[in-house]
Amino acid sequence: MSAKTINFRKAPGKILIIKPSSLGDIVHSLPFLNVLRESFPKSEIHWVVARGLEGLLEGHPMINKLWVINKDEWKKIKNVKGTVRELAKLFGALKNERFDLVVDLQGLLRSGILAAATRSPLRIGFSEAREGGSLFYTHRVKGGKEIHAVDRYLKIAQSLGCNISDIRFPFPLSFNSSLSTPNFQLPKEYAVIVPGARWQTKRWPAGRFGELASMLSITSLIVGGKADIEISNRVAAGSKGNAISLAGKTSIKDLIDIMRNAQFVVSNDSGPMHIAAALGVPVFAIFGPTNPSRTGPYGKGHVIIRKGLECSPCYKKSCKDIRCMAAVSVKEAAEIIGRRAHKKGY
Repeated sequence: MSAKTINFRKAPGKILIIKPSSLGDIVHSLPFLNVLRESFPKSEIHWVVARGLEGLLEGHPMINKLWVINKDEWKKIKNVKGTVRELAKLFGALKNERFDLVVDLQGLLRSGILAAATRSPLRIGFSEAREGGSLFYTHRVKGGKEIHAVDRYLKIAQSLGCNISDIRFPFPLSFNSSLSTPNFQLPKEYAVIVPGARWQTKRWPAGRFGELASMLSITSLIVGGKADIEISNRVAAGSKGNAISLAGKTSIKDLIDIMRNAQFVVSNDSGPMHIAAALGVPVFAIFGPTNPSRTGPYGKGHVIIRKGLECSPCYKKSCKDIRCMAAVSVKEAAEIIGRRAHKKGY
């Protein structure tokens, strides 16, 4: 059935949020978590998260239990027997929890199946969930595709009777960063550069990031995962000594600490970009094939750098001619950052 506002006779004792990935999407889900906790302060909240991303939620004061799943391993044919055993065990454990409410923010077939496996009497998700995921819900909410992901998730919160007027991203207050060692200290003032992105089409050329870093008045720290080491080294090489690559050397908790203290961030459309925006750090986001109104840095004080080409946004993960990103010049990006830095005093 379609959900307007669900009136609870009593607050749900146990709630499960299904949002395994990706990094940026989990960040976008934090305001949902915040208003859910405020509306149901005595409820026990569990969260299903993909292995590798649990660092973003571990020890979170609003979450009582994390369920870490190996969803990437489930896709591998060679692991099929192990996957079947693991899923059977997981389904049984979820059912035994007797959740009063299950919220599927992922909106895919596998997340819908997970929701159904709980046997919860109230399972809610988006009516436009992909791959038939909505078939497993008892209640459906129309999220819409042309709104920001944060606002889309909050539509479900609103249907649960939550007050969504105060949007906050509840990160843990601080982490003990493993980067603060005798061998490396974070500079007092620095910018952060994020040259990686999951799609090749969302990446501004590494050489341009390097040239831009060489023009900035403060040191830049380059962040990314192990897959971004090569591209980050190219950025550092082109920075004329004004950038340091930390790609592959940071945990998610380290990344949050780095972002928290940055003067500003220059990034492609990526997960770390969303962490910076959620922390209130000014972001200069370079966009091409994706739509900033849907996946751009959320909140005020951020700047989108993009060219309004007729083919953009196309949402293509591969393209022979990535004109939308190539059209953004180093000079243009540097001038935009320089004007804002002068105005804001950083």
